[in-house]
Amino acid sequence: MRLNLTADEVLSTTRAVRKRLDLDRPVPRQLIEECIDLATQAPTGRNRQRWHFIVVTDPAQREAVADLYRVAVSLGGGQPVSERDLRRMYAYPGSMRRIADGFRYLYDNIHRVPVFVIPAVEGRTDHASVHEQSMTWGSILPAVWSFMLAARARGLGTVWTTAQAPVERELAEVLGVPYDEVMLAAFIPLAYTVGTDFRPARRIPRDQVLHWNRW
Repeated sequence: MRLNLTADEVLSTTRAVRKRLDLDRPVPRQLIEECIDLATQAPTGRNRQRWHFIVVTDPAQREAVADLYRVAVSLGGGQPVSERDLRRMYAYPGSMRRIADGFRYLYDNIHRVPVFVIPAVEGRTDHASVHEQSMTWGSILPAVWSFMLAARARGLGTVWTTAQAPVERELAEVLGVPYDEVMLAAFIPLAYTVGTDFRPARRIPRDQVLHWNRW
């Protein structure tokens, strides 16, 4: 299914989808492969094309991955939220409640998601310099975003999560990924969306983020 969206519409309406994933509708392999083909047209550092995409659809494998997702969420944390972040997060009343509701819904139903996509990149950045990190991440992030845009154009929903991070080694073992050589970059649930009427999000005004010539 193609939604016949313009490029601007795809770019401005590709949302993080959690509660509106259709958990009962299978996703055809052909559509996923089309999205991968478009993802690998993205720019990549020195044209090395070190990207990989592990697609999990087998029920038993999905169950094992879903179990690890729940473990990862229980281990997750992150840096404390700054005052500036709080002002931005609460700029629009109700936004954090919706995010929390969506997060809980995805957690409760992760085992029902028909497809998991785990993008990976050859090379690790565990002890890398900022320069090395930028080269590695810059070679996978554009491809993953292209995948998510391609999915949106086909009526599919995605959400970038970092659920793989706390259990990356364990997840790599389940997926047969050589952990010492390949880094799992994200954990992306994929499904058809319930409805396709996504709209541009309310964002921080341009004049707060745009800088001409200097900060």
